[in-house]
Amino acid sequence: MSSYSEKLHCEIIKKQAEANFLNLETAIKTYDRNALICGAPAWRYIYHTIHWADQWFFNPMDYEEREFHEKGMEDPNNPCTKEFTDEQLLEYLILVMKKSELYLDSLTDEMLYEKPEKCGFMRIELVLLQFRHISYNTGLINGITAEEKGKLPLYITPNTKYRLEKGLYEE
Repeated sequence: MSSYSEKLHCEIIKKQAEANFLNLETAIKTYDRNALICGAPAWRYIYHTIHWADQWFFNPMDYEEREFHEKGMEDPNNPCTKEFTDEQLLEYLILVMKKSELYLDSLTDEMLYEKPEKCGFMRIELVLLQFRHISYNTGLINGITAEEKGKLPLYITPNTKYRLEKGLYEE
Protein backbone atom coordinates (compact mmCIF):
# COMPACT_ATOMS: atom_id res chain seq x y z
CA MET A 1 0.00 0.00 0.00
CA SER A 2 1.43 3.39 -0.92
CA SER A 3 1.78 6.15 1.67
CA TYR A 4 -0.83 8.18 -0.25
CA SER A 5 -3.52 5.53 0.13
CA GLU A 6 -2.57 5.00 3.80
CA LYS A 7 -3.48 8.65 4.40
CA LEU A 8 -6.29 9.20 1.90
CA HIS A 9 -9.01 9.63 4.53
CA CYS A 10 -6.74 11.76 6.68
CA GLU A 11 -6.05 14.06 3.72
CA ILE A 12 -9.78 14.40 3.01
CA ILE A 13 -10.44 15.17 6.68
CA LYS A 14 -7.59 17.70 6.69
CA LYS A 15 -9.10 19.61 3.73
CA GLN A 16 -12.54 19.62 5.31
CA ALA A 17 -11.12 20.70 8.69
CA GLU A 18 -9.36 23.63 7.06
CA ALA A 19 -12.62 24.74 5.41
CA ASN A 20 -14.52 24.32 8.68
CA PHE A 21 -11.99 26.45 10.55
CA LEU A 22 -12.04 29.08 7.77
CA ASN A 23 -15.82 29.30 8.13
CA LEU A 24 -15.39 29.92 11.85
CA GLU A 25 -12.71 32.53 11.10
CA THR A 26 -15.15 34.27 8.71
CA ALA A 27 -17.80 34.23 11.44
CA ILE A 28 -15.37 35.97 13.81
CA LYS A 29 -14.56 38.61 11.19
CA THR A 30 -18.24 39.36 10.49
CA TYR A 31 -20.21 38.88 13.73
CA ASP A 32 -21.37 41.30 16.41
CA ARG A 33 -19.36 40.03 19.35
CA ASN A 34 -21.83 41.47 21.84
CA ALA A 35 -24.98 40.05 20.23
CA LEU A 36 -26.70 37.91 22.82
CA ILE A 37 -27.19 34.18 22.34
CA CYS A 38 -29.35 32.82 25.16
CA GLY A 39 -28.11 35.66 27.37
CA ALA A 40 -24.38 35.26 26.66
CA PRO A 41 -22.39 37.47 24.27
CA ALA A 42 -21.57 35.82 20.94
CA TRP A 43 -17.82 35.98 21.58
CA ARG A 44 -18.34 33.44 24.39
CA TYR A 45 -19.77 31.00 21.84
CA ILE A 46 -16.74 31.58 19.63
CA TYR A 47 -14.42 30.81 22.55
CA HIS A 48 -16.56 27.77 23.45
CA THR A 49 -16.28 26.43 19.90
CA ILE A 50 -12.52 26.91 19.64
CA HIS A 51 -11.90 25.48 23.11
CA TRP A 52 -13.91 22.34 22.38
CA ALA A 53 -12.05 21.85 19.11
CA ASP A 54 -8.77 22.29 21.00
CA GLN A 55 -9.75 19.60 23.50
CA TRP A 56 -12.09 17.19 21.73
CA PHE A 57 -10.59 17.03 18.23
CA PHE A 58 -7.64 15.09 19.65
CA ASN A 59 -8.13 13.35 22.99
CA PRO A 60 -10.27 15.01 25.66
CA MET A 61 -8.80 12.73 28.32
CA ASP A 62 -5.26 13.95 27.64
CA TYR A 63 -5.69 17.71 27.58
CA GLU A 64 -4.10 20.52 29.54
CA GLU A 65 -5.90 23.84 29.67
CA ARG A 66 -4.18 26.77 28.02
CA GLU A 67 -2.63 29.32 30.38
CA PHE A 68 -5.17 31.96 29.35
CA HIS A 69 -8.18 29.76 30.13
CA GLU A 70 -10.36 30.54 33.12
CA LYS A 71 -12.07 27.55 34.79
CA GLY A 72 -15.54 27.02 33.35
CA MET A 73 -15.08 29.60 30.62
CA GLU A 74 -15.70 27.03 27.88
CA ASP A 75 -19.39 27.08 28.90
CA PRO A 76 -20.95 30.33 27.63
CA ASN A 77 -23.52 30.16 30.44
CA ASN A 78 -20.88 30.27 33.19
CA PRO A 79 -19.92 33.77 34.30
CA CYS A 80 -16.25 34.62 33.84
CA THR A 81 -14.02 37.58 34.54
CA LYS A 82 -11.99 37.42 31.33
CA GLU A 83 -13.00 38.88 28.02
CA PHE A 84 -11.17 38.00 24.83
CA THR A 85 -10.82 40.39 21.92
CA ASP A 86 -11.57 39.16 18.42
CA GLU A 87 -7.84 39.31 17.72
CA GLN A 88 -7.18 36.99 20.66
CA LEU A 89 -9.92 34.64 19.49
CA LEU A 90 -8.39 34.58 16.01
CA GLU A 91 -4.95 33.84 17.48
CA TYR A 92 -6.42 30.96 19.48
CA LEU A 93 -8.21 29.66 16.39
CA ILE A 94 -4.97 29.74 14.39
CA LEU A 95 -3.22 27.75 17.16
CA VAL A 96 -5.95 25.11 17.02
CA MET A 97 -5.88 25.06 13.22
CA LYS A 98 -2.12 24.43 13.23
CA LYS A 99 -2.45 21.83 16.00
CA SER A 100 -5.14 20.05 13.95
CA GLU A 101 -3.06 20.11 10.79
CA LEU A 102 -0.02 18.62 12.55
CA TYR A 103 -2.20 16.02 14.24
CA LEU A 104 -3.81 14.92 10.99
CA ASP A 105 -0.41 14.80 9.31
CA SER A 106 0.73 12.39 12.04
CA LEU A 107 -2.15 9.95 11.51
CA THR A 108 -2.73 7.14 9.08
CA ASP A 109 -6.18 6.06 8.00
CA GLU A 110 -5.86 2.95 10.15
CA MET A 111 -5.27 5.12 13.23
CA LEU A 112 -8.62 6.87 12.68
CA TYR A 113 -10.36 3.71 13.88
CA GLU A 114 -8.33 3.43 17.08
CA LYS A 115 -9.26 4.94 20.43
CA PRO A 116 -6.68 7.29 21.95
CA GLU A 117 -5.45 6.30 25.39
CA LYS A 118 -8.12 6.53 28.14
CA CYS A 119 -10.70 7.73 25.59
CA GLY A 120 -14.01 6.04 24.83
CA PHE A 121 -14.18 7.39 21.26
CA MET A 122 -12.30 6.44 18.11
CA ARG A 123 -10.27 9.25 16.53
CA ILE A 124 -12.70 9.42 13.59
CA GLU A 125 -15.57 9.95 16.06
CA LEU A 126 -13.72 12.77 17.80
CA VAL A 127 -13.04 14.49 14.47
CA LEU A 128 -16.64 14.11 13.29
CA LEU A 129 -17.98 15.34 16.64
CA GLN A 130 -15.96 18.51 16.22
CA PHE A 131 -16.97 19.00 12.59
CA ARG A 132 -20.59 18.90 13.74
CA HIS A 133 -19.93 21.14 16.75
CA ILE A 134 -17.98 23.76 14.80
CA SER A 135 -20.57 23.80 12.01
CA TYR A 136 -23.46 24.09 14.45
CA ASN A 137 -21.99 27.04 16.35
CA THR A 138 -20.72 28.76 13.20
CA GLY A 139 -24.22 28.49 11.73
CA LEU A 140 -25.77 29.85 14.91
CA ILE A 141 -23.48 32.88 14.88
CA ASN A 142 -23.84 33.40 11.11
CA GLY A 143 -27.62 33.33 11.48
CA ILE A 144 -27.47 36.21 13.94
CA THR A 145 -25.08 38.07 11.64
CA ALA A 146 -27.39 37.55 8.65
CA GLU A 147 -30.36 38.82 10.66
CA GLU A 148 -28.50 41.92 11.89
CA LYS A 149 -26.68 42.82 8.67
CA GLY A 150 -29.07 41.51 6.04
CA LYS A 151 -26.35 39.48 4.32
CA LEU A 152 -24.78 36.08 4.83
CA PRO A 153 -21.16 35.53 5.81
CA LEU A 154 -19.28 33.68 3.08
CA TYR A 155 -19.43 29.89 3.17
CA ILE A 156 -16.17 28.14 2.25
CA THR A 157 -15.58 24.60 1.02
CA PRO A 158 -12.18 23.02 0.32
CA ASN A 159 -12.68 23.94 -3.34
CA THR A 160 -13.94 27.50 -2.83
CA LYS A 161 -11.29 29.09 -0.60
CA TYR A 162 -10.60 31.48 -3.50
CA ARG A 163 -13.96 33.12 -2.77
CA LEU A 164 -12.42 34.85 0.26
CA GLU A 165 -10.62 37.13 -2.20
CA LYS A 166 -14.02 38.69 -2.97
CA GLY A 167 -14.77 39.60 0.64
CA LEU A 168 -16.39 38.08 3.68
CA TYR A 169 -20.04 38.01 2.55
CA GLU A 170 -22.07 36.09 -0.01
CA GLU A 171 -22.84 38.15 -3.10
